[in-house]
Amino acid sequence: MQMSFRPFSRTGRPLALAALSLAILGSFAAPQSAQASAFQLHENSAAAMGRAYAGSATAGGDVSVVVNNPAAMTELQGTYLQADVTAINFGTTFSGTAHDALGRPISGGNGGDAGTTMPVPALFFATQFADKWHFGAGFTVPFGFQTEYDSNWKGRYNAIKSKFESLDGTLSLSYDVTDTFSLGVSGIAQKTSAELTSAINYNAVGLGLVQQAVGAGAIPPAAGAQLAGQVNTIVPPGSDGLARIKGDDWAYGWQVGAFWKLSPKDKFALSYRSKIAHTLEGTANFTVPANVQALLSNPTVAALLAGAGGVPFTHTDGTAPFTTPAVATASYWHQEEKFGLGIDAAWTKWDVFKNLNVYYANPAQPTTTEAFNWKNSWYVSIGGDYYVNDKLTLRGGLALDTTPTQTSTRDPRVPDGTRQLVSFGVGYKASEHFVINASYAHIFVNSARMNVASSTGDVITGSSDDYGNLLSLSAQYKF
Repeated sequence: MQMSFRPFSRTGRPLALAALSLAILGSFAAPQSAQASAFQLHENSAAAMGRAYAGSATAGGDVSVVVNNPAAMTELQGTYLQADVTAINFGTTFSGTAHDALGRPISGGNGGDAGTTMPVPALFFATQFADKWHFGAGFTVPFGFQTEYDSNWKGRYNAIKSKFESLDGTLSLSYDVTDTFSLGVSGIAQKTSAELTSAINYNAVGLGLVQQAVGAGAIPPAAGAQLAGQVNTIVPPGSDGLARIKGDDWAYGWQVGAFWKLSPKDKFALSYRSKIAHTLEGTANFTVPANVQALLSNPTVAALLAGAGGVPFTHTDGTAPFTTPAVATASYWHQEEKFGLGIDAAWTKWDVFKNLNVYYANPAQPTTTEAFNWKNSWYVSIGGDYYVNDKLTLRGGLALDTTPTQTSTRDPRVPDGTRQLVSFGVGYKASEHFVINASYAHIFVNSARMNVASSTGDVITGSSDDYGNLLSLSAQYKF
């Protein structure tokens, strides 16, 4: 494959811009690398996971409909409390090469297994407070991921640690329009937070600063060549710092749903969840090795920094607009005496994530823009239940989850690929009031190819092999 080199002239930006771009472009908008249709998480129901989330809003008896489709609360007669937790074990290993803006190989290994195991909790409450009215509340994690590579790996200028999550608090209300048709609405309060780190290629930024100064006529070419030599001597390749970014924001959205009882054996539901627009606010902190500090103290470099707008690599605040996507879902369920069969299809409007614009409090950092151009994605599943007796239920399902990312903009923070999911589950009705569920799913992930450059022109080319294992448990109590 031919590698796309980012021209060094493009990386020859002010020292401050290049340094902050490296860290913040991938940090305040952690979405550029995430999980489960990018970083979307379906894991809010152990019962539904057993059938690969087929019939998520129509199978019945699952209080997670409070957040998946509020109209489906019509089937919950009485008052319920349900708690779910899913352990997500995700693994990813990279193989490939990396070089800097001048084509020099970047030292380091392949980063090890950058995956992790993390719990995803969910809690739901639902009650029927009048003949036709239902109310519900839920806490879920609809978006999230975490990866961490070895600190000295060859792709360290693109990513080391990445952690991102959105926490949702949802209030839902439904109304039975007729005996066979219901409508529902939800209000969503969402907190999104990010913590990301990456290495800073000080050699590249130093050479870029010199090149820009020569291009702008600030120093003659001969002096520029001499200064570039000093940069390579004082700050040779491998002279790295660390950028650490943290940011968060609260924002609000909504959801509407409809639920039809098509026949005594068939049910169908539609829901639409709105996009939620955030402005992430946070801080950026940098480590500066002694040799870089020595370079910054050079009178010629100090003058160039003054011309570029100020001193870089200092604590600064920043903001980045980011929107979690809208999701439309259709759910169908067919019921027989000994089994039930469901189908789900969910469409996620990821094309809202076209560009990332980052704004800095430090006046030395001009606004930067990075293109991502994600595409919309689909999640399609089929699965069902088999009723061994009135207490024991067995489940199984298959799903396809397409990725919104593409090779030209995919990066190693989370190397997303199209997934195939196989799941199994069991439910046990311990009494008329208490039900427990357990499910397991394995995720097969297509190889995630990437050919992407950092803001300092460091190009990583190769592919990642990913896998996922999910184990989910739930307990439901009907009062």
